[in-house]
Amino acid sequence: MAEHDPVIIAEDLRKVFRVFDRRPGFFGALRDAVDRRYRELVAVDTISLRIHAGECVGYIGPNGAGKSTTIKMLTGILRPSAGTVCVNGFDPQRQRSEYVRTVGAVFGQRTQLWWDLAVSESLELLRRLYRVSMHDFHARMERFDAVLGLSDFLATPVRKLSLGQRMKADLAASLLHNPPVVFLDEPTVGVDVVTKSHLRDFLKSLNQEFRTTFLLTTHDMQDIEHICSRVIVIDHGSIMHDGDIESLKLRYGGRKRLLLRCSRPVRIEDVPQLPWPDMEWQQDSDIELRLIFPADSVTTGALLERLVGALPIADVAIEEPSIERVVQALEHSRPVA
Repeated sequence: MAEHDPVIIAEDLRKVFRVFDRRPGFFGALRDAVDRRYRELVAVDTISLRIHAGECVGYIGPNGAGKSTTIKMLTGILRPSAGTVCVNGFDPQRQRSEYVRTVGAVFGQRTQLWWDLAVSESLELLRRLYRVSMHDFHARMERFDAVLGLSDFLATPVRKLSLGQRMKADLAASLLHNPPVVFLDEPTVGVDVVTKSHLRDFLKSLNQEFRTTFLLTTHDMQDIEHICSRVIVIDHGSIMHDGDIESLKLRYGGRKRLLLRCSRPVRIEDVPQLPWPDMEWQQDSDIELRLIFPADSVTTGALLERLVGALPIADVAIEEPSIERVVQALEHSRPVA
């Protein structure tokens, strides 16, 4: 693989599951006993990806969109129904033993640790499997402990860990061999707010220091905004957006909110007519007004020039569209207010 080639390549990736189509009622169950009926469920529908070394990519979408199925095909857990996958120059299915040493993965709903062993024993086993030197092992464990507080539960069997503790241990296990590519599927499930903040900073530092490539799926949009420079949105198995966060906001969430607090009561009827289209006024209280406007057709400065002399404005605030509202709007394929 050449130096500037993508480290993750997916071509026309598709996954179709054959699902038992159960008939309703007692007689339906009898028919199913002798004549089972199936239907095809398309989880991922012909998507293509190119992700280069050092990129932090958010892979987001609603439940059932195909995010986890894509990650499982990229990691080699699932075999694609069609298309090809190449990660770090390996085919995850055909070159599995060589491939798994070059990637890390965290699945929020399933642990990679041994259920009845203490966390420290599981990590020691992984050290031997990945052939990590004792010097590197201890250095990385110190770093993990500073961020994740592993020392509090290293002697605890994995089956007795809380969800948050298990996620911390799984994250340490996935990064133990310092892989160049890491797949994170809901990695902050059950993790407290303070640890989430430390974890985001930690992942960013790994990316900057080692050019680690991260592909992250999550429902916590703050993870995306803090960690990722690029976001891919998937829905019904197809990619709807691939670009930076600002272009996503501009395309699907290009409406800002201008909050005006006045020094005396005002009514919407008192507001002067504005010469721009698609303006929406809302009255929050007798002294508070909210103007929702398209960011691409008018600047905030031009609006304030029109409003400052006409209204007794005491304070002004501007709300940018949050990525949560943008994704909700994208799912419905309409601009967000």
